[in-house]
Amino acid sequence: MKIIIAPDSFKENLTSLEVATCIEKGIRKVLPNARCIKIPMADGGEGTVQSLVDATRGRIYKKQVIGPLGNKVTARYGMLGDGCTAVIEMAEASGLPLVPHHKRNPMLTTTFGTGQLITDALNRGAKTIIIGLGGSATVDGGSGLAQALGVKFYAVDGKVIAHYGSGDVLAQIGRIDTRSLDPRIKKTKFIIASDVTNPLCGPNGAAHVFGPQKGATPVMVKTLDDNLKHFADLIRRDLKKRVIDLRGAGAAGGLGAGLVAFTGARIKRGVELVIDITGLSKHIKGADLVITGEGRVDFQTAFGKTPAGVAKAAKKLGVPCIAIGGSLADDARGVFEHGISGLESAAARDMDLAEALRESRKHLEFAGERVMRMLLIGQKMARKK
Repeated sequence: MKIIIAPDSFKENLTSLEVATCIEKGIRKVLPNARCIKIPMADGGEGTVQSLVDATRGRIYKKQVIGPLGNKVTARYGMLGDGCTAVIEMAEASGLPLVPHHKRNPMLTTTFGTGQLITDALNRGAKTIIIGLGGSATVDGGSGLAQALGVKFYAVDGKVIAHYGSGDVLAQIGRIDTRSLDPRIKKTKFIIASDVTNPLCGPNGAAHVFGPQKGATPVMVKTLDDNLKHFADLIRRDLKKRVIDLRGAGAAGGLGAGLVAFTGARIKRGVELVIDITGLSKHIKGADLVITGEGRVDFQTAFGKTPAGVAKAAKKLGVPCIAIGGSLADDARGVFEHGISGLESAAARDMDLAEALRESRKHLEFAGERVMRMLLIGQKMARKK
């Protein structure tokens, strides 16, 4: 039996490869000779770098960069096995977890450090750079990132703005100068991994929808939205690019817009990108079963998350797909309408979160074993017919 094991990571607990390895152990208790192929998956958010590095036998690099508050932080990014494709999660350098709750203020935070990671990847020979846009602490429109790549912003009085780009600094910009932009940018392919479809400005834009969770007050939200519109107007005038109503431009506090404007990036759904890079469909061909999963399976799993993407790929090839969740929500059965044939919970009984995390490897192994035993029962019943 050929079985594809392609789960997402279990956030703040196990990487996707670790999850797959645990499930494989359970499968082999029932079918020791099964052909198990582990393919670490992700959807563009947390865990994408590790998943793609594991899947392609790449390498993780660390770099000290400027964090969202202007302090130094150590951030990781990956170089895939081909040696020329870098994968960056912007949250590593500019993410909300790097900002203490009492200091969260998107008027002040910057994406400068994410730009520094791009530069480091270019220095290591990257020809394609994939950037995941989940979990940002910023609403700077990508202005900080642009500065790190060599872009200069001038105030109305003609002086270069020395402060890191931020939500507040956007209002001070009078002119954009890209003449010092790193020349390697034009020779590099940039891909944004994001499922966010929000535009840059307006009631569904970066400030209104995502600003409050980053610490913005109602007054700040209005100011940030105005500042992003001002920045978009400058981009249209000085760069001849229209980003204000671009689908997905509002991702990561407008970083989607900034990447399109300054690097020529194109936006792609995260899980679809990972499926392409890992060659998942090629592996599924000829398989008997696909097993996927994530930390919590609920009805939202069906919309753009890893298990749904994996199930879609499996359905196209006529292969059944089962999802294992760290836990299952009451509305999880909704995923049956989106290509997932069966569900199993890693937790076989009620337990608190601390215990579930502590014993997660054992629970996943048992879940893998239970899935295979039920599958064999189904096969015996089918033969009797």
